[in-house]
Amino acid sequence: MSNQEPTPTPNPEKDPNDWVTGDEPATGPQLSYLQTLAQEAGEDVPADITKADASITIDELQARTGRGTDSAA
Repeated sequence: MSNQEPTPTPNPEKDPNDWVTGDEPATGPQLSYLQTLAQEAGEDVPADITKADASITIDELQARTGRGTDSAA
């Protein structure tokens, strides 16, 4: 009998459009980071943005600003 713990598997990335809570208002940390990215990109952030839309917009703005990318590659 083995007492080994099962190896945890990484969480698969789920499309924000499929999130159960995606229609809820964006979280405080999302809004804070989104404001930072938007300011760098010269964009505005809607006050009523949802969690899913915030996540998608963060990904888009990270790509445009170079933030959140692995620059060590």
